[in-house]
Amino acid sequence: MSILRRDLVKLGAGMSLMGASGGLAYAQSAPPAAKQAPKTVPFDNGTVRAIAEKLSRSPYAPPPQSLPSAIANLDFDQFRGIAFNPDRALWHGQNLAFEVEFFPRGFLYKPRIGMNEVIGGQSTPIAYDPDLFTYANSMLRVTDDLGFAGLRLRYAINTPGVMEECAVFLGASYFRAVAKGQNYGLSARGFANGTGNTKGEEFALFREFWLEKPEPGVESVVIHALLDSPSVTGAFRFTIRPGDTTVFDVQSSLFPRQDITESGVAPLTGMFYFDANEHNHVDDWRPAAHDSEALQVWTGSGQQLYRPLVNPTDLQFSAFQDSSPHGFGLMQRKRSFHDYEDLALNYEKRPSLWIEPIGNWGDGAVDLVEIPTPNEVNDNIVSFWRPKAPLKAGQEYSFTYRMYWGWDTPWPTPLARVGGTRIGAVTDHADARMFVIDFTGAPFQNLPADAHFHLISQSTPGTIRNVVVEPNPNIKGWRTTFEFVPGDAKASELQAQLANDQGPVSEKWMYRWTP
Repeated sequence: MSILRRDLVKLGAGMSLMGASGGLAYAQSAPPAAKQAPKTVPFDNGTVRAIAEKLSRSPYAPPPQSLPSAIANLDFDQFRGIAFNPDRALWHGQNLAFEVEFFPRGFLYKPRIGMNEVIGGQSTPIAYDPDLFTYANSMLRVTDDLGFAGLRLRYAINTPGVMEECAVFLGASYFRAVAKGQNYGLSARGFANGTGNTKGEEFALFREFWLEKPEPGVESVVIHALLDSPSVTGAFRFTIRPGDTTVFDVQSSLFPRQDITESGVAPLTGMFYFDANEHNHVDDWRPAAHDSEALQVWTGSGQQLYRPLVNPTDLQFSAFQDSSPHGFGLMQRKRSFHDYEDLALNYEKRPSLWIEPIGNWGDGAVDLVEIPTPNEVNDNIVSFWRPKAPLKAGQEYSFTYRMYWGWDTPWPTPLARVGGTRIGAVTDHADARMFVIDFTGAPFQNLPADAHFHLISQSTPGTIRNVVVEPNPNIKGWRTTFEFVPGDAKASELQAQLANDQGPVSEKWMYRWTP
């Protein structure tokens, strides 16, 4: 899969922001040293945790960022012209399910990130060689021991015997993956701190990786990562299983260097430019453009919430208070080409990403941050779990969770689901907005001819009026329409849930309206 310009820009933004806010030091280039045999050391599942805990007791020191002058200021095209040779991939030709390629340093990705291979309980650094790469411009081939910026995982995800990119770790603590038949879209991160804060967000980075060599016939791979930032260190263990849904099992331990009041666990980052609910301020020929269309939450009490995303005029925070949630994710439900009509970007093939907490995460909130964006270049949507209590310096915090990169939530639901949200003007009523919500799913199968539903709705503040609920045979579902009158309100929280005489039959639609 090719790396789109937008994807490089969005992943690199974290690195440039961290460099601006973290006071990173730039060391002078050292003369090339004589090559020595890589040192092999013991390694087990506790090694990275021990490194992170020890590191947390020392002040933050970033990895080296200086580069030789020939490649110190690469532009996008120059960076893209340095390509890893697939014949030199780690484990290539060894009849294993996975291969690993590495990214060069340069452009937005200047920190030197450590890479290690683990075999039989022994870890060995992966040596850098300029001839691991091919160069569109030979002047960019330098012989210094540069090291790597990130890694790319390859697997026969679409066609047996054909190795293709299925996951990437590159830039700060960003990583992304796809399921079979998909293109890259949203990303995840190891940790978030101060997202949306006007003082600036701190971007932790994965500064070193350990790649466990899989056994023949094993269709999963284990990658360990060391997280580091001025405020926190961490140890991550990813067990990755690509397929129709690509699953990451994540075990993480965090060690704050200082108290953290705005922590974000299992953060998801995507882009929402516009859709039928948010099209009035965008002059674009397409019906929609986004990586994700909604935040979905399954609460600890069993509620299923669906919050369509917006591209707001001003930065917006939303918090969905909960205790021990069953799951949350940024979802892409529209799966037809005609939902987007974009031949180049194929938004209909971008993954949804669902987080399933393992164990009791206690009290906290699923936070949603929506940032204004004038285009589809910027990642403007962030969601994560925020523990209610601050993370205290000198303590250890463990979070285990499963990530599902795929087409939908990992489990079906008996409830009707929101199939679309449309908003527009009300003819002859300038004080009102028309809302149109479609529902699809299990409750509408084999309905009797006299079936009827009604809408449970609420707006705080404002008034909902002229509610209509009717069948929509075009989607084999039902549609509700209503007029919303905000009055003098500058913002309003709206809720709607389809119901019959026995009670609610749909997930709860939630929306923040602003003028």
